Amino acid sequence: MKKVLLTIGLLILSNTFMTLAWYGHLKFKDMKGFNNLGLISIIFISWGIALFEYCFQVPANRIGFQENGGPFSLLQLKVIQEVITLSVFTVFSVLAFRNETLRVNHFIGFGLLVLAVYFIFKK
Repeated sequence: MKKVLLTIGLLILSNTFMTLAWYGHLKFKDMKGFNNLGLISIIFISWGIALFEYCFQVPANRIGFQENGGPFSLLQLKVIQEVITLSVFTVFSVLAFRNETLRVNHFIGFGLLVLAVYFIFKK
């Protein structure tokens, strides 16, 4: 159970940094000192943030992978990661971008993702 929680916790941290690296720069226009940055500067800032993503993602996969003594198969790790990615992104988009709203079709899609997790883990 310890490896399960550690893997999931590291994946959540990893995906938080990934979301910030991929989408956080879209809010730079609202931040003094960042609003006039060129694309190359934004790319380097995003790379710097993404470094932390890898610092959590790589250990999560090593700890969680069955062939390294972890509880998850490769497919299970990937599906867990995708669900966490969409969950973190949803929270980020609703909090950071106030003009984004969740609609019924989004919840239906999330429900289908939960079904995907169920079928991936089914023996």
